[in-house]
Amino acid sequence: MFVPAKPFIPEKPLGFRPLLRALRTNALSTWPVDVYEQPFMRRSLAGRINYILNEPDAIHRVLVDNPGNYRRSPASVRILKPITGKGLLLAEGDDWKLQRRTVAPALAPRMMPLLTRHMVATTDEALETLHGQIGEPRDLLEFMQNLTLEIAGRSMFSLEVARFGGEMRALLNEFAVHHARPSMLDLLLPPAIPTLGDLRRRRFQKRWMRLIEAIMRDRLATPPPEVPRDLFDLLRAARDPETGAGFSAEQLRDQVATLILAGHETTAVTLFWALTLLAQDKVEQDKLASDPDTRTRMVLNETLRLFPAAFLIVREAIGPDQAGQHKIGRNDLIMIAPWILHRHHALWQNPDAFDPDRFSPDTPAPPRFSYMPFGTGPRVCVGAQFALAEATIVLSAFVKRFDISLEGDRPVLPVGIVTTQPDHHPLFRLRARTGTVQSAVGSS
Repeated sequence: MFVPAKPFIPEKPLGFRPLLRALRTNALSTWPVDVYEQPFMRRSLAGRINYILNEPDAIHRVLVDNPGNYRRSPASVRILKPITGKGLLLAEGDDWKLQRRTVAPALAPRMMPLLTRHMVATTDEALETLHGQIGEPRDLLEFMQNLTLEIAGRSMFSLEVARFGGEMRALLNEFAVHHARPSMLDLLLPPAIPTLGDLRRRRFQKRWMRLIEAIMRDRLATPPPEVPRDLFDLLRAARDPETGAGFSAEQLRDQVATLILAGHETTAVTLFWALTLLAQDKVEQDKLASDPDTRTRMVLNETLRLFPAAFLIVREAIGPDQAGQHKIGRNDLIMIAPWILHRHHALWQNPDAFDPDRFSPDTPAPPRFSYMPFGTGPRVCVGAQFALAEATIVLSAFVKRFDISLEGDRPVLPVGIVTTQPDHHPLFRLRARTGTVQSAVGSS
């Protein structure tokens, strides 16, 4: 059974300075061996109590039963706010409830046929371009980032992103490289005290939001159609079912910015990891190519288990609470890590192995709270259906058309920053599969 490479795991908990260094280079290397075997870990860092919870009852309390007592950590807010604004990802309390009620209908399962037609058309066009590059080394992470960005543009705005895509891709890359890594001051100072990193992020935010506003101006210049064409039309027409209120221009901009970030980068890295796994496991790759209707979702589920794009959920306790057997104090930090849960030795057999059969329709469901790539509870990812539909269409179409192999022997190691990225861009080689279906339509 194939076991993909994984990052360095320390034998013991890291001290304060090594921990800060690891957070800036690879958050996945901050957790020691014991945390993958124990129900929880508690420690004090810089005067604050930190918990890592792996117990179902405790996770249920924090994320499902009493989520109003827990907010995003100050460090995550200061890092993400420049690229998402005050959109759904960072909203709290009554503001979050209003945004969630308003956004959710636009991403409901009944809306997927409207959005998947954009996914199918974009995927077919993008994969057709690869046929001219058969046998040549190819950066498939960059390809997937461009493809999912194009899908986001068409699904959201019914437009090709050729006009704005270059600048958007450059800004997203700038954010990942220069603004997404936490510094010591980000972690130690309260949000009211800006750091130098905050000042740089604010300059970035102005350029990023100007771009989103420029895209929106093109659409807002024309009246909305009677029948929605895309996600932007759905959001523009969205109304809170309780108050009847719609989004202001600024709120709409922040929702668009949030959905572009969350809906493009996370899907791109998931598809990249799926192809990387399949390139190293030809038996599973051939199984998928011969039975995509059954195995595509199994492969994606196993990819999301091994490489969850959202590898960590961090919450700060607003007030005291009891989570399972743990007394939580005000301002304690709670960490619930899909990366750990998905590889926990008490929850999975051969947890580090790539085995899509774990998710066969004939296999019992994973234990409660052992598998949560999109979170859980009231704040479960509102775009999960969109992301799964997109990933299913793209992966199925890709493996139907191409046999995939990796160039070279250098291991591809996961790096946790904001999402689970590879430590380098490996090159792949593609060759055409014989007798394959040349359209993504059958995968939709």
